[in-house]
Amino acid sequence: MEFLRAVISGIVEGITEWLPISSTGHLILLNEFIKNEGFTATDLYLYVVQLGAILAVVTVFFHRLNPFSRKKTPVERRATGLLWAKVILACIPAAVIGLLLNDFMEKFETWQVVAVALAVYGVAFIIIERLDLKTRSETVDDITFPQAIAIGAFQVLSIIPGTSRSGSTILGGRIVGCSRPAAAEFSFFLAIPVMFGVSFLKIVTYDGAIGKTDVLVLLLGMVVAYLVSLAAIKFLMSFVKRHSFTAFGVYRIILAALVTIYFLAAK
Repeated sequence: MEFLRAVISGIVEGITEWLPISSTGHLILLNEFIKNEGFTATDLYLYVVQLGAILAVVTVFFHRLNPFSRKKTPVERRATGLLWAKVILACIPAAVIGLLLNDFMEKFETWQVVAVALAVYGVAFIIIERLDLKTRSETVDDITFPQAIAIGAFQVLSIIPGTSRSGSTILGGRIVGCSRPAAAEFSFFLAIPVMFGVSFLKIVTYDGAIGKTDVLVLLLGMVVAYLVSLAAIKFLMSFVKRHSFTAFGVYRIILAALVTIYFLAAK
């Protein structure tokens, strides 16, 4: 059962981590649907499986993110260095607030909070796309430091279960004038230090017992999340070049309604 759970959770993580529909929210809900007395998704697994997703970003954008590549010109290496500076700067708010509220926010990992967050962000995506805001940054390289800081501030909102880290940063990117591809790509890059930091923190502070089977479950979940993430990242980058984020907003609202109906009926 745990190995099946690892595969299902890995697939859910791989898809929902990069699409603006909340990976944590989906995994928490998945844990409600698939009850088990063993190693659950709300324990260490929830965060370790994210490592597989992070590796997928590094794989897809390795050349783009490598400031030491010999295939790049000095100008391109400088641009990559500036990009990393923007990413690190944008991650500071989430790192500080996340460390301060890490334990406190775990109390809000409930279906009620997830449902509300899914709906609120769903409406926000639809409104932002309808406003058709002026685009000031067509590519990631065009994103300014003030824009990066603003996007980082939006990322802080992702500590609320169900909001979505990618959803928060993409929404923030669109609000400050980034094109859809630029907002999505910058969101991917922000995930590397943020998700790695959160996963590392959870791993080193975890005080539960971990058996040999648990290790295999974790590794299986990471591999599945990695493979599915590769497809999800490429899909989103292709999708946003031709479509808006409205479809994701509608999905979030529908999912919020279904979750509410399910849990209310289950009482």
